[in-house]
Amino acid sequence: MQPAPPALAFAIRTVVVAASLWVATVLVSGIDLATGTTGARIGTLLGVALLFGVVNAVVKPIVATIGCPLYILTLGLFGLVVNALMFMLTGWLSGVLNLPFVVDGFWAAFWGAIIVSIVSFFLHLVIPDRLDNR
Repeated sequence: MQPAPPALAFAIRTVVVAASLWVATVLVSGIDLATGTTGARIGTLLGVALLFGVVNAVVKPIVATIGCPLYILTLGLFGLVVNALMFMLTGWLSGVLNLPFVVDGFWAAFWGAIIVSIVSFFLHLVIPDRLDNR
């Protein structure tokens, strides 16, 4: 079987993250998507998903490299804190870019990051590997 074209795989991963972010807004109080219409919400979720991907691709490796001793000292639990901080950064950058996505505090970001990770994991189990090039 041929793998999907890179653009399709990128789009599928973006939609998976957007769906995961939506689940986090539903389940976690303190993560809000303050837009009116369904189309505007979908657009916001896709924009935030792209932003989340950029933050995780650019900032997270730097933080992980600098925080390597803390990862070792805490047996990897520091990764949960880093994920929450990346989620908070995404919420802050969303505000800077006028995307109506709000993350209200560390604990909302902590639980939101966990939910996004879990939902993304399960959605990727359902999607065939050839479609998202994993």
